[in-house]
Amino acid sequence: SSRTMSLLSQLEKLNLDSVLGEADNARYVTSKILHLVQSQEKTRKEMTSKGSTGIEVILSTLEVKPFNLCSYGYIASFCFIAGLFIIKHVILASGGRRASVLVTKGGTQILLQLLLTASKDSPPNEELMVLLHSLLAKIGPKDKKIGMKARINGALNISLNLVKQNLQNHKLILPCLQVLRVYSTNSVNAVSLGKNGVVELMFKIIGPFTKKNTSLMKVALDTLAALLKSKTNARRAVDRGYVQVLLTIYVDWHRHDSRHRYMLIRKGVLQCIKSVTNIKLGRKAFIDANGMKILYNTSQECLAVRTLDPLVNTSSLIMRKCFPKNRLPLPTIKSAFRFQLPVIPASGPVAQLYNLPPDVDDVVDESDDNDDIETESELETENDDDKDQHFKNDDIETDINKLKPRQELGRPIEELKMYEQFFPELSENFQEYDLVSKEPKPFVPDANLSGPIVVPTAGEE
Repeated sequence: SSRTMSLLSQLEKLNLDSVLGEADNARYVTSKILHLVQSQEKTRKEMTSKGSTGIEVILSTLEVKPFNLCSYGYIASFCFIAGLFIIKHVILASGGRRASVLVTKGGTQILLQLLLTASKDSPPNEELMVLLHSLLAKIGPKDKKIGMKARINGALNISLNLVKQNLQNHKLILPCLQVLRVYSTNSVNAVSLGKNGVVELMFKIIGPFTKKNTSLMKVALDTLAALLKSKTNARRAVDRGYVQVLLTIYVDWHRHDSRHRYMLIRKGVLQCIKSVTNIKLGRKAFIDANGMKILYNTSQECLAVRTLDPLVNTSSLIMRKCFPKNRLPLPTIKSAFRFQLPVIPASGPVAQLYNLPPDVDDVVDESDDNDDIETESELETENDDDKDQHFKNDDIETDINKLKPRQELGRPIEELKMYEQFFPELSENFQEYDLVSKEPKPFVPDANLSGPIVVPTAGEE
């Protein structure tokens, strides 16, 4: 067996042994494994290969040697921290491809429990919190139930409280925001976090325009966009006037980002606007804040740069969604065509429509009138790309059968039978018939024929 497998086997035995004298050996073995993982890709592959128990041994080390200097001493704490770093290097070295191995071994549950235990210290260990949140942010997208697990374990508000208490510590709140972004994909978690003030907290982070800590702002915008997909959080943002704030932030970034280096941040702001305009109140607030004119003007300025096409597309989706809807006929400047009715009664609904001012929306929006209360049993939010496709293709025919032209015969089939004699190959059956029985003869090869058939050339008999 390899050196790595031998060390893992020793560590597994030491985890089962409670003798205090073996603590030095555990520290030595753990440090050796960490060194191999940091320096050799072969070791990282061995630990996550099929049939290997390397990840399970490291996870068991985290369970039997918790991080508590007072109760377990320095050596046990060293083994605990080394185990976390081993997992971190195994996952990060592959770009997250091996995170699913950790999920299948129950790593999510163990990390959440460790996070809950570590949060009870006052104050919590900063290095440990950064490490745990970094691991959870990496394995979170691979675990579809991480939001539910965090809520059941009571670890949902730990990351939120850390952000509230350390707004100026960007090293700590960045991985915390990444974990909150993962939690917010679950609609129940989004509602729970919104009740605890997470929406207001996100606006404190994305606040005034600044090019410092742009990575932190990008994660905060992504988290806010996921949170605003909840209708409860979207109403809370509208009530506090945050739609106007989002438009102001977008205009500031549009003016200052002359070299288009921060396109992802600008798109993140648009994603937040798109999420909040999914409800009727959000669309009304967008119109009242002059959002149509702002997005139209900024989109016109972005048309010349091909790399800014995502901004133009997202802005178009928002404007299409929020543009007032009117019934036909349109007697106002909203339409390039005017449908004049032959007879218009002096009174009635048609006359009322024709007498409306040009800026009045005569179609009542009842899209979310029955969604005033969002229950906590709501299913997880749908994929944002599906909603994008809905707004992109809702007026385009996608049924191939309907798009194909129907080819109809100019004459009935009875009249076309007169032409059969000119095309016998289309109707005749070219089989050999028995003259006596008048039935087709089965094809039987000649038994006397053997070998290849030689075709005589010209001049030969």
